[in-house]
Amino acid sequence: MISTHLTANRKPRPQDADLVFGRVFTDHMAIIDYEAGRGWYDPRVVPYEPLALDPAAAVLHYGQAMFEGLKAFRGVDGKVRLFRLDRHCRRMSEGAARLCIPSIDVELMREAILALVRVDSVWVPAAAETSLYIRPTIIATEPFLGVRPSKHYLFYVIASPVGPYAGEAFQPVRIWVEDRFVRAAPGGLGGVKAGANYVASLLAAEEAKKKGYAQVLWTDAHEHRYLEEVGTMNMVVRIKDEFVTPPIEGTILSGVTRDSIITLLREWGLLVNERSIGMEEIISAHRRGDLREMFGCGTAAVITPVGELGWKGDSLVINGGQPGEVARRLFDSITGVQYGRLPDTHSWMTGVE
Repeated sequence: MISTHLTANRKPRPQDADLVFGRVFTDHMAIIDYEAGRGWYDPRVVPYEPLALDPAAAVLHYGQAMFEGLKAFRGVDGKVRLFRLDRHCRRMSEGAARLCIPSIDVELMREAILALVRVDSVWVPAAAETSLYIRPTIIATEPFLGVRPSKHYLFYVIASPVGPYAGEAFQPVRIWVEDRFVRAAPGGLGGVKAGANYVASLLAAEEAKKKGYAQVLWTDAHEHRYLEEVGTMNMVVRIKDEFVTPPIEGTILSGVTRDSIITLLREWGLLVNERSIGMEEIISAHRRGDLREMFGCGTAAVITPVGELGWKGDSLVINGGQPGEVARRLFDSITGVQYGRLPDTHSWMTGVE
């Protein structure tokens, strides 16, 4: 049973037209505590407020933390639904072990998220390309100095009404192919949503922006040859009529949007392969005129077309710098389901009663 303590001071809600990404937060948050020997306990929805952490809390020193990201949408019928809630909860639960974080029951996590969205449903915007971004997080809270797993944790969920991730949805971007810095290595944390993965990406991303690129395309840690993720998104490449996405082998996050895309492409009768793809193959396909589309995919932006790649001083313009036809069809299909414009034939949406 999840208890609820409602705030007495509701915050003013921004207009849908003024929404940016991740700057404004709803009135409440969901919280569950963990103690070794007791397990996860006291699930509750409480007013949004700062967290109280001891300066020696393990998360502040050893980075034992992970998070998820999913969205709730207000459909064209006015109803609120979450996209692939169960898949997101399962990914967080399964990934916790890699960080020595106790797994949280999928059903408990699911109910905590639904309880928060139910209480703050008025915060789900209705305008096109807007949504309620939901951020479940687990942090180690035991106060101690010493390298070992914490014995106390805090699971919390916050939510933010958002507009398009990069300011304008489905716009092609310029991407720098990174051949020096490493985001994740085999045996590391690349396959889970650990905060450490994201801080490791910041320096390369900042240097790419100085060169005029929006983000980086990560290559493998060993040879800097094979493509992995683009920014914080999974990547899909179309060479002639084959769609290629790098395999999930420990360095790449098992993306929920990626899974949705693979499902749709195969249903449409298109060839999809989860395999390694190197820059040599990309360059060769570009020279032949066979590199037809490239795009990143993830919860925040759904699909981001890549219009140009920068690689060792050279520039590869893809599809004339314009979004590809299949990327557009995928974007329209997924967002159509999310906003209730298209039927949910895969049961991807969870309604909030």
